[in-house]
Amino acid sequence: MHGPGNELPSKTEWRARVAAERASVTAGQRQREAFALAATVAELVGRTVCAYLPFGTEPGSVATLDALVARGSVVLLPVIPSAPGPLDWATYQGASSLVAGRLRGVSEPDGPRLGVDAISSAELILVPALAVDRSGGRLGRGAGFYDRTLILAAPSAARIALVRDSELVDELPTEAHDVRMTGAVTPSGGFVDLSIR
Repeated sequence: MHGPGNELPSKTEWRARVAAERASVTAGQRQREAFALAATVAELVGRTVCAYLPFGTEPGSVATLDALVARGSVVLLPVIPSAPGPLDWATYQGASSLVAGRLRGVSEPDGPRLGVDAISSAELILVPALAVDRSGGRLGRGAGFYDRTLILAAPSAARIALVRDSELVDELPTEAHDVRMTGAVTPSGGFVDLSIR
């Protein structure tokens, strides 16, 4: 949907809209959505998976990570660097191995850092997003960590955004440096292939 004059809303406008919608989600609904996302993600293929631990109002939960580990995947989680740049990675060894990260509210594994190139070993990359459009355009929080990181991934890796149902939209504003997603997972729609659009 477009704003006045049939112009696409800006990234700032989209971020404000999604933040407001996410803030209104009840704890029960968030838990149901997280369960549905975990069930779908557990069916996706990937021996090595770069994932993330949702924080704040992001959809999902640690159950997604545990489902991947239970099916035999090696799960890598991001470690946020002190300066803008690509994300570092560490292996997820269960919820008890998580410690407070550099950013408030973000947890990270306490194990050895594997370096920014660790993402190149992943067949499946789960990417946080505020929204994703049907051509693979992703709206992030604006810090640029993932845009700097995803360019280091293997070209064949699946790049999957986890979003709420209303956050899979027809069109988002994108820029040349934005790395497109190959798919999305929503609680009700399950996996949606965005690579064929």
